[in-house]
Amino acid sequence: MRSDEYYMHRALDQAHLAAGAGEVPVGAVVVDAAGDIMAAAHNAPLAECDPCAHAEVAALRAAGRALGNYRLDGCTLYVTLEPCMMCAGAAVNARLARLVYAAAEPRTGMLESRANLLAQPWFNHRVAVTPGVLAPASKRLLKQFFAARRPVA
Repeated sequence: MRSDEYYMHRALDQAHLAAGAGEVPVGAVVVDAAGDIMAAAHNAPLAECDPCAHAEVAALRAAGRALGNYRLDGCTLYVTLEPCMMCAGAAVNARLARLVYAAAEPRTGMLESRANLLAQPWFNHRVAVTPGVLAPASKRLLKQFFAARRPVA
């Protein structure tokens, strides 16, 4: 099994693809229990005209198709930005074992920044969370992306 940093670098590769396409640079990969990457995706709401086309959702969908099951037991999702409410809920529904993310998202992050959604007692599944893996690289990419779109006057 490779390190969390290795898989987060693969998610960052996806985030760079998103940035190159003019999408907010968020990338994700799903890794099975054996350490194989099952799926990789990046944000694409603009390209797909789909508000649900977040990197996490796209990667979970692709992993589910690859496995032939929406339940991704034993799998880990690596994502470059703290998930929103929709993506946190998708992680629970997918029955992920772990979710590893890079940078915190102070406005909409639902794992530590705005709430701790995955710790709520009403969910029938628990997802282990590891924050901060390669956070500086993810933050740097996001800042560069938004600085290019919102120049200071």
